[in-house]
Amino acid sequence: MVTGAGGALGTDLVRLLRADGERVTALTRAELDITDADAVEGAVAAWAEPSDPGLLLNAAAFTAVDLAETDPDATRAAHAVNTVAPGLLAGACARHGARIVHVSTDYVFDGAGPRGRTAPDGGTAGYEPDDPTGPAGVYGRTKEEGEQRVREAAAAHHVVRTAWVYGDTGANFVRTMARLAGDRETLDVVEDQHGSPTWSADLAAGLVALGRSDVAPGTLHATGGGVTTWCGFARAVFEELGADPGRVHGCTTEQFPRPAPRPAWSVLSPASWTAAGLPPLRPWRDALAAAVRRHPELLGRTPAVR
Repeated sequence: MVTGAGGALGTDLVRLLRADGERVTALTRAELDITDADAVEGAVAAWAEPSDPGLLLNAAAFTAVDLAETDPDATRAAHAVNTVAPGLLAGACARHGARIVHVSTDYVFDGAGPRGRTAPDGGTAGYEPDDPTGPAGVYGRTKEEGEQRVREAAAAHHVVRTAWVYGDTGANFVRTMARLAGDRETLDVVEDQHGSPTWSADLAAGLVALGRSDVAPGTLHATGGGVTTWCGFARAVFEELGADPGRVHGCTTEQFPRPAPRPAWSVLSPASWTAAGLPPLRPWRDALAAAVRRHPELLGRTPAVR
């Protein structure tokens, strides 16, 4: 079962699993209200088979981070989708013998970087799964609480934190930068926030590998390899367009204020993932090149007719 099947990650999960011949129950928001306890229980009960209970991949999330800070209805929706729903899904899985993989976020950390530990090059280290959390905004707090509800409700679980995800479905940073490249001569993009862009197709492949493995329950981190800034990411999009990346100018977070606080350091260490014997996600720059080859519409180009 894939919940959140209409989003970028959910779309890629369903696409990959069906290409592999798996029997998939794909549920979008319109098809299952994951905040409704009775609806969740009924859906999981109808799907899980006693002889083969299966795996539920929860890719659903409320991600309108700024709206969650400013609009009371959005705040309530973030709590329902990011906190309540994961617990309901995990509890239903536990009652019917199924396993759950729940996708979470870098926003559960405070963005200052892990204390008392540096990277091999002496710089800031990536966060490990057991580093102290400390979300600064509504989105991060609701996701952290959702993680905990999954852990409490289901022994057979994995929580996978990721960051800076983009795919071919819906709005995303790549599509936005490509559009703005055609509308503006120059762009100012934040260069004091660091993270690892993650193509949803690569993340989907990693989650499927995890689901098929015998890795012990727990929390893992999975992102594209390497580190960049939003400014560096934008310049890479310009390069893929064949445009001058020098048109992208760096600015500070202070110069581009937003209602929701953004983590300055969103880098998640891949050590837990690789130690579990799971295939690492490819470097973020290679993934971007592959993504726009497969989905030229990300750059506003018409896909070739096959």
